[in-house]
Order: sequence, then C-alpha cells, then structure tokens
Amino acid sequence: MKFKPIYLYGIIAFVAITILIIVSLNDNSTSVEAPTETNNEQMPDDDVHKQLMNQGSDSPGRQNVSEEYKKKLAELEAAVNQNPSDTIALRQYADYLAASHKMKEAIPYYQKILKINPKRPDIYFSLAIIYYNEQDFEKCREVNETVISFEPQNQMALYNLGAVAATQGKKEEAREYWNKVISIDAETETAKLAQESISRL
Repeated sequence: MKFKPIYLYGIIAFVAITILIIVSLNDNSTSVEAPTETNNEQMPDDDVHKQLMNQGSDSPGRQNVSEEYKKKLAELEAAVNQNPSDTIALRQYADYLAASHKMKEAIPYYQKILKINPKRPDIYFSLAIIYYNEQDFEKCREVNETVISFEPQNQMALYNLGAVAATQGKKEEAREYWNKVISIDAETETAKLAQESISRL
C-alpha cells in the first residue's frame, strides 16, 4: 500500500482496526486471529497459517495448503449451509476466510450476520479492516459511521474515523475525531492511541 506522505496514518488506522478485530475475536474461543499482511519468508504463528503449511515446506502456496485446513474450511461451510441463520457459525466461517486471506469471500457472511442483527459493532469492525486493507476508505468510513449511529460514544469507531480522515489528508477532521475519543474517557488505550496520533499530525 502506498500513501506517500500520509502512509504513517494508514499504518495507524490499520493497527487500530486490527486491534478491534483481535479484541472482538477474543470473545469467541474458536475464532482465529485477525489477518495481517506478511511476506512469504515469515508466516504468522497462528492456527490458520500453521495449517496452510505442510511439514517441510519453505514457502506458502497453492500446493502446500494442507488437508487439515481444507477439512476445517469445509466443516465451517457445512455448518453455515446447515443453519444459515446461525450467527456463531457465520462468524466462525467469515473469520476463518478473512484470516486465510480470502477477505472478499468473507464479506457476504459478515453482511448476513448484520441482516440478522444490524447492531453488531464487532462485525462492522471486521468489515472495516477488510475495506481498509483493500484501500476502500469510503466503505471503511461508512461501517464506522454505522457503529456511531447506534453507539455515539464508541471510541474505536471514532478513532477509526479519525484515522481514515488522516489517511486521506484531512488532518483537522482527524484531530476532531481523536479529541472526541479523548473527551469520552482519557484513560482508555484507545484514548492514549488517539493522543499519540494527534501528536504526529
């Protein structure tokens, strides 16, 4: 991703949204960790990426996708097909797809959850990281604004809106969002991150 002078703000936004996903996934013991960018030399040390590698392989690729990974993916897909309104199954399958770098495939499953329960900040944040990773900043903004529409003081959604604004070069707008985060509760980790971000503007 190339943001030239505002690349730093892109990193801030990506880290913030990643934190959101990791926090929200910790509530679900069977969920996988949020996806992060990596190179081929060093794979993340999580269950999904371990399953992607056959023993003795040096680099990830189509040929070394393990049978165990395929089996797990098939099981999750079967659970969703068996009960399409089971939001837990939908979430597990979407998370697994996202962590397997199949982010676009995960989007419809997150959206199905929102059709069942449109007030799920965790799902909007999952979508936010996907849209940000795809550099679709308008959709990233949109999903965070949706969270604000029913949770006006959600610090992470406000922080993310500031980060998107900063990525787009709108420094004053970013400052306003981050100051609002701090005014809600200055002691949270999100507020501290907002303060650090303001100091970098």
